[in-house]
Amino acid sequence: MIEIKNLNFAYRKKSHLFDDLNLSVAPGSICGLLGKNGAGKTTLLKILTGLLFPKSGSVSIFGQNPADRLPETLKEIYMVPEEFYLPALTVREYARLYAPFYPRFNNERLMAHLTDFELPENNKLSSLSYGQKKKFLIAFGLATDSHLLLLDEPTNGLDIPSKSQFRKILASSLTDDRTFIISTHQVRDMGNLIDPIIILDNGKIIFHESVESVNRKLTVRILPEIPENETILYSEKMLDRFVIVSPNPDGEETKMDIELLFNTVILNRDKMDSLFTKEVNHEA
Repeated sequence: MIEIKNLNFAYRKKSHLFDDLNLSVAPGSICGLLGKNGAGKTTLLKILTGLLFPKSGSVSIFGQNPADRLPETLKEIYMVPEEFYLPALTVREYARLYAPFYPRFNNERLMAHLTDFELPENNKLSSLSYGQKKKFLIAFGLATDSHLLLLDEPTNGLDIPSKSQFRKILASSLTDDRTFIISTHQVRDMGNLIDPIIILDNGKIIFHESVESVNRKLTVRILPEIPENETILYSEKMLDRFVIVSPNPDGEETKMDIELLFNTVILNRDKMDSLFTKEVNHEA
């Protein structure tokens, strides 16, 4: 579905953001795109939608270059940005204007998601709170039935019940021919939702692994002290104990917290490359 090869990109008068970035993503997954502030997560999403253009390299979605802005490509892409504007229209007025761009748009599904999110139908969208607007865009994006849904910080502005509902709706909407990419700092909000996990750092994809692979290769323990004479990839103090991430030589599957994984990868890039024994830029 998504194939990026040797992508180079830089904003005007600034150093390169991406240097020979490579990424391949297959359909049927909810990918988590993680990275530090300024790592280029939002920029990458905009390149995938054809809103920004790479300096060199190739980007292919469904075999087409999104920069060509072809209708047959754009009808399969929907992005929920972190920052957005909604006009003074009702839900039905908005859908009447924008649904025709998506041939498989399902109005019944839109209304069902609005009910799930407890959103009013008759209020002007411009009068809603930021969190309500975000929920509307998520509901509309899912109702388009587009094959690629990009979500930039989708849980920002959502209260705790709405975050839970978001996870349920997203998981139930995934099909074998759809791919969701979630760019987020709120990794704890993602719970068991994202798989695979992609980490972007210094202009490159430095980690791209399935949750199953992570849980098989790494182990997490809570111990009263950090053990000596043992390979420790990452440790974190919590009250009177330590959370410790280390290699999992026995291969028994454990459950890795995403935030711990991110910190472990950022601090141990070379060790993680060796531990997972394959190229970090590969197909999901």
